[in-house]
Amino acid sequence: MSKARPQEVRIWSIQDRTTRVDARKPWVVRWIVDTKRFSKAFRTKAEGDRYRSRLVVAQQDGERFETQTGRPTSWMPAPDELQVYVWARQWVNEEWQDWAPRSRRSAVEALSRFLPLVCDPTAPAPPDELRAHLRTTLPPGGAETDGSSAEAEDWLRRWGLSLGALGRELLADVDRQLGVGVAGQQLAASTAARYRKVAHRCVRRAHELGRLTSDPWPPTPRGRSQREARRKRSTVDIRRLPDPATMAAIVKAIRSHQPGSRTYQVMTAVAYIAGLRPSEVVMLRPSALRLPAEGWGAIHVVEADVDWDEPGEPKTGPRSVPIPPELVGMLRAWIAEHDLGAAALLFRTRTDRRPAPSNWARALQRACRTVGREPMRVYDCRHACATTWLRAGVPLGEVARRLGHSVETLVTTYVGALDGDDTAANELIGAALGPSGAWMTDLDGPARKSRPAPVPRTTAKPGE
Repeated sequence: MSKARPQEVRIWSIQDRTTRVDARKPWVVRWIVDTKRFSKAFRTKAEGDRYRSRLVVAQQDGERFETQTGRPTSWMPAPDELQVYVWARQWVNEEWQDWAPRSRRSAVEALSRFLPLVCDPTAPAPPDELRAHLRTTLPPGGAETDGSSAEAEDWLRRWGLSLGALGRELLADVDRQLGVGVAGQQLAASTAARYRKVAHRCVRRAHELGRLTSDPWPPTPRGRSQREARRKRSTVDIRRLPDPATMAAIVKAIRSHQPGSRTYQVMTAVAYIAGLRPSEVVMLRPSALRLPAEGWGAIHVVEADVDWDEPGEPKTGPRSVPIPPELVGMLRAWIAEHDLGAAALLFRTRTDRRPAPSNWARALQRACRTVGREPMRVYDCRHACATTWLRAGVPLGEVARRLGHSVETLVTTYVGALDGDDTAANELIGAALGPSGAWMTDLDGPARKSRPAPVPRTTAKPGE
């Protein structure tokens, strides 16, 4: 049997952060396990010394340290004793580096809803700040943040269930509650499915690593997955989308006495004319634009906002979208007016911050009311762009490329925009066939001579 690979464990002196006014836990113990850094903060130096001494003793005794938590193996509780919220933090720490920013935010939000439900049935109502506390402490290093709520942490420690207490009946009730919002309203099917998926993955990982003898999560109730699938395949209701003339009136009406209205006007024009997602519009830079003095230009969509002001790759990858001369002129004037450099963000507020999505939505809805139309969402500008292109006869493949979709997604999402296209398609096919289609009216060709009827063959009998 091969020996276990030796570990490198280094334990540093306690870090003193008492000079920081906002430090609630100024004494920090830091150590390394196989190049992976760990730390734990304490309120007093004595607490930090005791914790560090225990680490040193374990190191001198030759104990192995867990690479996920940084703690000696002997400190790890048995599966029945390991509380779910503690395991959730370990799991998030394990997966964090492999998650994209959007996935991190989504997982933390899902677990902040899941963990308060996995508690003792006799527990009192959780503190109001429990979910906010979990969103802060679930990410790596967050457990030692200065803003941690002692009351929320004490509630989790006292009333949170252990992994061994998880059973199918309990998790079936948790599964149901994950579909209900904080105010008691039914959540959207896609949102509830996302919460359940993250919670199940957390529990399943504990089973994969031997923390649980089996996966206690109950199977999906019959019929729910089919209902959710049908909801996800819903198409865009093109009847409520504005036509080009109405959309032009809406964009003009966005401009008001408010200084920021001009910003939202140009952003809306870009979203509608180029079909960009809102997260792509807010991350546009002059370096991503091709704005010739005459003719068509292009927007190279290479960035999107994956978190608040955190750039990342667009949802479906980079693409290039041609834009008409009118939008080219608008963007050229915008860049010249604000004296923007090539790397600067195109749309910022007066305080150099990202325009708030809520303010953009309000500006658009106010413009809709001004022109006497029902309010629309910012994302509907992209939908309106797609239907405009399709009705103009742009090939499906080109529309899909400009939007960053597959043709299948395009057709299933905007199927209503293709209604009535059969007449235009018939004309195009007829024109393509042209005179060569005359052969179908003369399939018989020249008359043929009829063949004489065959003479029946007879067999003569012998002697006749």
